[in-house]
Amino acid sequence: MEQRLANTWRMSVNEKKFIETALLADLRVDGRRPFDYRRLTIKFGRQVLEDGSSEVQLGQTHVMGFVTSQLVQPYRDRPNEGSLSIYTEFSPMADPSFEAGRPGEFAVELGRIIDRGLRESRAVDTESLCVLAGKLVWSIRVDLHILDNGGNLVDAANVAALASLLTFRRPECTLGGENGQEVIVHPPEVKEPLPLIIHHLPVAVTFAFFGDGNIVVIDPTQNEEAVMGGRMTATLNTNGDVCAVQKAGGEGVIMQCLRIASVKATDIRSKINSAVEAHNMEKALRKIKRH
Repeated sequence: MEQRLANTWRMSVNEKKFIETALLADLRVDGRRPFDYRRLTIKFGRQVLEDGSSEVQLGQTHVMGFVTSQLVQPYRDRPNEGSLSIYTEFSPMADPSFEAGRPGEFAVELGRIIDRGLRESRAVDTESLCVLAGKLVWSIRVDLHILDNGGNLVDAANVAALASLLTFRRPECTLGGENGQEVIVHPPEVKEPLPLIIHHLPVAVTFAFFGDGNIVVIDPTQNEEAVMGGRMTATLNTNGDVCAVQKAGGEGVIMQCLRIASVKATDIRSKINSAVEAHNMEKALRKIKRH
C-alpha cells in the first residue's frame, strides 16, 4: 500500500525495531495496552446550514465528514429507492505521501471499506428517500476529508460518516400542481427538514498484526502501521452482526478479533449516540432562545 510504504521510508531502522521490541513485551510506544483505543472526540457544526457535518479526532488522526443531498432520477432496476455514496479526499497537508488530484490506492480502499460497511449493509433506509417512484429520489452523498493522518484512518472516517448521517436533515417534499405530480421542495423556514431513517450503526474496528500474526493490537498509530505485517477491519452493527470484514496480509486470529471488535464497537457506538444527543439538545435549546 502506497501510504504504508511512505511511512516506512520516513522511519529509521532503530525506530521500527523499537516498536517491534516494545510490542513483544506487550507495550506500545504511546503507553496504551494492546486493545486500548486512543481518545475519541466528536464535534458538530453549530449552524443550521451545517447539519450533516462532523469533525472526528482519534488520537492524532483528524477527519471531517459532510453529508449533502440532491434530487435525481432513480436507477432503472430500483425505481423506488434513493442512493447513498461515499467519497474520500486526501490532502497533502494531512500526510506528505498523499497527492492532490486523482485519488490514490489508499483513498480508493478507504472509500470501499466505509461503503461496504454502510451501503451494502443497508444501514440507511433508501426506500424512504423516494419522492416520486421512477422519477425522483434523494441521492445522499458522504464526503470524508482527511485533515491529519495519525494512523487508523478507517475507524476515524467511519465514525465521521456515521455522525454526519445521524445529524443530517433533508428538505421536506410534497406533491402538487394540476396533476399532482409536481415536486415541491420546502425550505427549512416553511417545513422542518427530515432526518434520515437509519436502521443500525455499522462501526468499523481495525486491528494490526505483527510478527507471525501472534501479536495483535487495536487502533494502530501511523508508526505502527509502518511496521505491521497485516491488518483487519471488522464492521459490526448494533446487534453485533458482522457487516463486512477487510483483511490484508497477516495470520491474525480472526475469531478472537471479532469478539474484541464486538465489545469495542458497542463502546464507540455509545460515544457516537451520546455526542449526537448532546448536539440535538443544544440545537433545540438554541432554537427555543431564537424564538
